[in-house]
Amino acid sequence: MNFSNTLIYWYLQKNRELPWRRTKNPYFIWLSEIMLQQTRVAQGLSYYSKFTDSFPTVFDLANADESTVLKMWQGLGYYSRARNLHFTAKYIANELHGNFPATYSELLKLKGIGDYTASAISSICFNEDAAVVDGNVYRVLSRYFGVTTPINSSAGIKEFKALAQTLIDKSQPGTFNQAIMDFGALHCKPQNPFCGTCPISVSCLALEKQLIKELPVKIKKTKVRHRFFNYLVVVTADNKTIISERKGKGIWQGLYQFPLIEKDKSIDKNELIACQEFTNLFPNNTTLSLFNTKEIIHKLSHQHLHTQFWIVKTTSVSQENIPWSEVEKFPVPVLIANFLEEYLT
Repeated sequence: MNFSNTLIYWYLQKNRELPWRRTKNPYFIWLSEIMLQQTRVAQGLSYYSKFTDSFPTVFDLANADESTVLKMWQGLGYYSRARNLHFTAKYIANELHGNFPATYSELLKLKGIGDYTASAISSICFNEDAAVVDGNVYRVLSRYFGVTTPINSSAGIKEFKALAQTLIDKSQPGTFNQAIMDFGALHCKPQNPFCGTCPISVSCLALEKQLIKELPVKIKKTKVRHRFFNYLVVVTADNKTIISERKGKGIWQGLYQFPLIEKDKSIDKNELIACQEFTNLFPNNTTLSLFNTKEIIHKLSHQHLHTQFWIVKTTSVSQENIPWSEVEKFPVPVLIANFLEEYLT
């Protein structure tokens, strides 16, 4: 049995109809690949349509304000992807005259493009035999070949890349890459894979040795950090609030938020009022109430944000403020977007 040919044949029968598969335009392939990192296809579809409608060319994306890009990205998370996307669009438009690099090695030089994305673009758009390796590929290869090297170790990353490179069909690398990714996503799934109807099961070592649930191997994540956020949602007598851009480096850089008091544990109303930060912000009388009676826990990869939204009603504030009617124009983290959706309805 030829591994590559079998997967390609399966793909030609079973592949998903997706809008970015109707083109080999590197701009659209790049957009889709960046959006689908850490994102399910079902969720990414609407964002892809929204971006391609608003920014049909790389020049349109380059000419947009970063805040507009971040606002449109809102809900996808991992906002560094959006910032890098915008930065690279400007570079391609202004420095490369709108022309994407045509090779894996040149694509790697662009901000926000790593091994996987460079491989995808160069193989699909320019027919370069550069193998993609993502979560789906790790799973298929580790199971089929019985590879136990952890996929998130330096040794594992090198081993799986080298293995994938030996398997790629050099005559149709883009098709092979899409085939193995789709096969992992639809057939060789993390849970309950369809081993009974698998076209490569006869040679699958994980199936033979009953290691389907054990593979791929992954080193345990680092310890999760717990943080305790208290957002102060200001409502003035003339229906204004305080919202400001988050400065400095971090995943929410460039997004907007309400005044934030962070503590090392969950606090109640009296403890919040006693905080010096609260007194500094609100020297005048205020009415304070907790919006979410149940603590919201927003889970990031290495952090859990235990969050409380406090409604602070006051006559006036000394800080720069904006009308409540304009709040939804600003790009905010999904944590705040979800609050606003509930609060404003």
